[in-house]
Amino acid sequence: MHTRPEALLVLADGETFEGEAIGAPTADGVATGEVVFNTALSGYQEILTDPSYAGQIISFTYPHIGNYGVNHLDHESRRPVCRGVVIRDLARRHSNWRAESGLEDFLTGVGLSGITGIDTRRLTRHVRDHGAMPGAFGTADEARLRDAAIAHAPTDGVDLVSTVTCDEPYTIESTGGARRIVAYDYGIKTTILRHLGELGTVLVVPASTPAADVLALDPDGVFLSNGPGDPEPVGYARENIGELLGSVPVFGICLGHQLLSLALGAETYKLAFGHHGGNHPVQRTTTGAVEITSQNHNYAVAGDSVVDAEITHRNLNDGVVEGIRCLDAPAFSVQYHPEAGPGPHDSRYLFDEFERLMAGGV
Repeated sequence: MHTRPEALLVLADGETFEGEAIGAPTADGVATGEVVFNTALSGYQEILTDPSYAGQIISFTYPHIGNYGVNHLDHESRRPVCRGVVIRDLARRHSNWRAESGLEDFLTGVGLSGITGIDTRRLTRHVRDHGAMPGAFGTADEARLRDAAIAHAPTDGVDLVSTVTCDEPYTIESTGGARRIVAYDYGIKTTILRHLGELGTVLVVPASTPAADVLALDPDGVFLSNGPGDPEPVGYARENIGELLGSVPVFGICLGHQLLSLALGAETYKLAFGHHGGNHPVQRTTTGAVEITSQNHNYAVAGDSVVDAEITHRNLNDGVVEGIRCLDAPAFSVQYHPEAGPGPHDSRYLFDEFERLMAGGV
């Protein structure tokens, strides 16, 4: 039987967890990042390849990970940009007709390190009680890992968008609709592009593309994508959105929601441990209907700071603002992921709302 090297996970406050190293070897036996937990029951491949996890170590609360393998069709980006993965029990064998390889082979192939055998229930409780914090894992000794965790800078105030956005514009051909959509890539997911492609041709542009260049493309609508980290330091995106408002219909998801809110004069703040998972209940304020949603964010919009917009959705767990609609421009956004890769499909109607907005509706 294959024996894995012993490894440790050490948080910045000194909390220590024992496990075994998996995936690619860590540089000098140490990998660092901000430790967060995800409550999804499946979809580990989509989660690991979601660019919104840049700078973070992902711990899965579901204990059994890797049992159905991985395949190239379920990637949400070219490769993972997260800092590592924490698992309770990594399946030694995978079984699924779509599988092309096992999860551990995938991790090794893309150079991503991980640790298995961790008591993720205790880890989740600790992060829930004390908040997301830097951590370090690997085969190094406990003292080195603790020092590395303490020295690791948090994601606050860091522009992580510039590390994941595309270098050059590219086009996604329409699979049905006739619209012309420009999508800002703040860390956009493949599943989102798939849904936008059903509405029309999608021109994906780097995050720093000036608003004037976007308007020169004569789009029917502009999409503001998901992305990692703190929205505050991404000032160039906020300024561009402010210049677009009123000139073209705008739809934002996740970080795009936060950036639209900032452009309207609202404020954002960091949640204690963020929302990461596929089971968050959100209520539409206009109808009272409840959607079960997929979420992945550490920052949120302060409800009492929302101006020039109405709040359209609220999180039923903690009251966080989950959606807004601009009062004097054709623009709306949601904090969660209606494309749900992975997650429930309750919120896919929002892409239809974007189509109606581009058609001149409200």
